[in-house]
Amino acid sequence: MAHRGNPAYTGGMKIATWNVNSIKARLPTVLEVLKTIDCDVVCLQELKCETDAFPYLEIEELGYNCAVNGQKTYNGVALLSKFPLEDIQKGLPGDDGDDQARYVEALIMADTPVRVGALYLPNGNPAPGDKYTYKLGWMDRLAAHARGWLKQEEPFILAGDYNVIPRDEDCWDIAVWRDDALALPDSRAAYRQLKWLGLTDAYEAADGRAHEYTFWDYQGGAWQKGHGIRIDHLLLSPQAADRLESVDIFKKAREMEKPSDHVPIIAELSD
Repeated sequence: MAHRGNPAYTGGMKIATWNVNSIKARLPTVLEVLKTIDCDVVCLQELKCETDAFPYLEIEELGYNCAVNGQKTYNGVALLSKFPLEDIQKGLPGDDGDDQARYVEALIMADTPVRVGALYLPNGNPAPGDKYTYKLGWMDRLAAHARGWLKQEEPFILAGDYNVIPRDEDCWDIAVWRDDALALPDSRAAYRQLKWLGLTDAYEAADGRAHEYTFWDYQGGAWQKGHGIRIDHLLLSPQAADRLESVDIFKKAREMEKPSDHVPIIAELSD
């Protein structure tokens, strides 16, 4: 199968996840980053625009097919692929009353097809409270969905902003974050539960170094001080994890004009 936009394609896949924190406000930066990282598949979060308002034209000019689940002002996720997309599904199953645009999934029709779910997991603050209850419930639904795909024994990836700091060393100072919903024991336990199902955290498997981050707050000079956290993750099924070659955090995006407070994390899979 031809790789759209790159006739010299010889196999494998580069997949990134990135919370853009408003795609309209940062479109020039988003386009520059997409050109630079040159990934086959990109999962975007926190679009903060409705589905019809997504900048399809500009993104498609870079060779991407787009599956978008948008929402005005809040949330919103997109799945970009230089391969054709099939079986597109919007919304995480398990709660028909959930109207928050936090999930979109599709089958990426590469030479070896891979199913990808792009997700924006709830923040959960303040905790305890309704928002934290929603976060944990959302994670339970994600685990149930993952169990279903694991039974198919096919490669799939759940990529996105998980709003979970998995380990103390994934934070510049855990004492500052210990009581935050991103680091509470129940949040971490729910993330471990996903891994115990048989999923692999790509960063932990391919790199795993302490104090490598994907998010730096805009406040208090966090970027300049190195006060970051790792909350953007790619979880791989066994069939996808077997193909994992490398992981890279594209920190340069945080230095650009009008940056997001997150940066892309990129996994490379062999064919």
